[in-house]
Amino acid sequence: MQAVKEKLSNLASVAKEKITICSAQAEEKVKKATARTEGEREMAHERRKAKEARAKTELHQAKAEHKAERLNAHGFGGHHAPVVGAQGQGGQHHP
Repeated sequence: MQAVKEKLSNLASVAKEKITICSAQAEEKVKKATARTEGEREMAHERRKAKEARAKTELHQAKAEHKAERLNAHGFGGHHAPVVGAQGQGGQHHP
């Protein structure tokens, strides 16, 4: 169940990233259309690139948080089988 929750959270984060990128692109177009100098147009472009980079960073941070939440919910990784030695016993194997 936690894996499904993680996937849904990741999908929501990806959607948020895409919305942020689209709004940055639209804002760049508006700024470029109203810019009077080449410097203003370049600043609008750089602002868009910075916003996109920030959105990608936030996406990766959110995905890492979702993964950590899932691992913590299962006690650091879920169910592990006990380690069995070469002779079929638990513990260390001494040749």
